[in-house]
Amino acid sequence: MGCILVIMRQKIETNDAPNAAALLSQAIVSNGLIFVAGQIHQGVDGQVVDGNVEQKVAQIMQNIQAILKAAEADLNNIVKVVIYVTDMAQMPELNRVYPTYFSEPLPAREAVCVAALPLGATIELSVIAAKS
Repeated sequence: MGCILVIMRQKIETNDAPNAAALLSQAIVSNGLIFVAGQIHQGVDGQVVDGNVEQKVAQIMQNIQAILKAAEADLNNIVKVVIYVTDMAQMPELNRVYPTYFSEPLPAREAVCVAALPLGATIELSVIAAKS
C-alpha cells in the first residue's frame, strides 16, 4: 500500500519586513517547515542599508525575525541558513557577527559567492526554520 503525501502551503506576509516582489512570497510554511525567502540588507521603507557587515547583517536578521514572528516562530527555530555574498572578503566579519544571533547548536550553513544580488546588496541570507 502506497503512502499519500499531502503538501500544505501557507503564505506568510508581514509589514514589518520589506515587501516581496509581486512574484514572490516573504515565506511559505509547508509541512512543518518555514521557508523564508532570501533577505538582503533592506529596510521596510525599501531602502538598502549601507554600512559595515555588522550593520547589514543586523538589518537582514531584523527582517528574518519579523517574518518568522509572523509565522509564529523565531531565530531559535532556524535549522538551515544559506549566505550569499558578492565578495568573500566579507566572510571573516560575517563569521564574527553571524553566530551572535543563534544559540547552540548553530543551524546548518553554507556560504556562496555570487556575481550580484538584488538592488546592489552585498549580503543575502535565506533560511529554513522548523515550526514549533
